[in-house]
Amino acid sequence: MKLIIAYIQPEKLNSVKQELFKAEIYKMSVTNALGCGQQKGYTETYRNVVNEVNLLKKIRIEIAVSDSFVDKTVKAIIKGAKSNQIGDGKIFILPVEEVIRIRSEEHGEIAVG
Repeated sequence: MKLIIAYIQPEKLNSVKQELFKAEIYKMSVTNALGCGQQKGYTETYRNVVNEVNLLKKIRIEIAVSDSFVDKTVKAIIKGAKSNQIGDGKIFILPVEEVIRIRSEEHGEIAVG
């Protein structure tokens, strides 16, 4: 089992969700995030006060999948989020040691599905 964490541009969320649904990946957790990478932010001026904005709005998507779903999940995220511009995002794949469904107390891959 793996935990896939993706940071994407906020305007790409709908296209990423559509690609995930096409790939039959329906379960995900989505949160707002702030961060910076190669974009390094920007500066804005308001009433002659210069403000450096180096934390940009991002969307964080977390998806726990069985090993057999990792490739198609990653491909769907890339297809939905890619614009060939700096700041398209990152995908992290982490091993998951154990999953437990609270309602039924099921363990392992059956709890992910």
